[in-house]
Amino acid sequence: MSVPSMIKRKTAPDIRARKNGEPIVMLTSYHAHTAALVDRHCDVILVGDSLGNVMHGFETTVPVTLDMMIVQGRAVMRGSEHALVVVDMPFGSYEASKEQAFHSAARILKETHCGAVKLEGGARMAETIAFLTDRGIPVMGHVGLTPQSVNTLGSFRAQGREEGSWQPIENDARAVAEAGAFSIVIEAIAEPLARKITQEIPVPTIGIGASAACDGQVLVLEDMLGLSPRTPKFVRRYGNLGPAIEAAIEGYARDVRSRAFPGPEHVYGMKTKG
Repeated sequence: MSVPSMIKRKTAPDIRARKNGEPIVMLTSYHAHTAALVDRHCDVILVGDSLGNVMHGFETTVPVTLDMMIVQGRAVMRGSEHALVVVDMPFGSYEASKEQAFHSAARILKETHCGAVKLEGGARMAETIAFLTDRGIPVMGHVGLTPQSVNTLGSFRAQGREEGSWQPIENDARAVAEAGAFSIVIEAIAEPLARKITQEIPVPTIGIGASAACDGQVLVLEDMLGLSPRTPKFVRRYGNLGPAIEAAIEGYARDVRSRAFPGPEHVYGMKTKG
């Protein structure tokens, strides 16, 4: 008889219940080893399609594939135990139809064992979100700046700076919540609008460049650690690991070139003839 695990992961309903409660802590991760570190401190781990920028050097997230997301989703699940793991649905895997979205999301859940998926888009994706949630797939929404739409937006510019532009973003957030999303990422929007949306919709908002008015926050791990060459202006760096890593690599290279690198006799206690 199998023994059930005593470790209980957080679930989408757990996160949904945090509305107006303790702020939700969320970071990205793409590897088992970073997931293990993030898992100790976060409620949610996002396997973001930002892996296209962070891991593969793409200029945008558009080239990321479903297979890429699934591979890294598996890694994060292996490295974590407690946090809800949410996997991004990449561009081209859900927009064509709600049926396409279901097949893509089902693959993600079945092949990674994660707890939810995330997709971008507001009112235009409401029908798809409802279709997925009605069929047992928890969905995290994403409105405001939607990076997968960069070719339409023209740039990664902040949204909702002028009050006259608020209504479409408010409508998007409301439509996604009403469709059944358990939480919504709101990206790069002005603080007054983030606060208004957070107060008006019944599910938690998770901000990225959207102020502390949200119910939680998310950042790209490599951005906040100082490992990304370019980071958005709103990112607060909690570390500056890039120079430290480069210094370690430089030290290793110096030792190898000067033949100061330890050999087998050091590692295994071997004695050399002399």
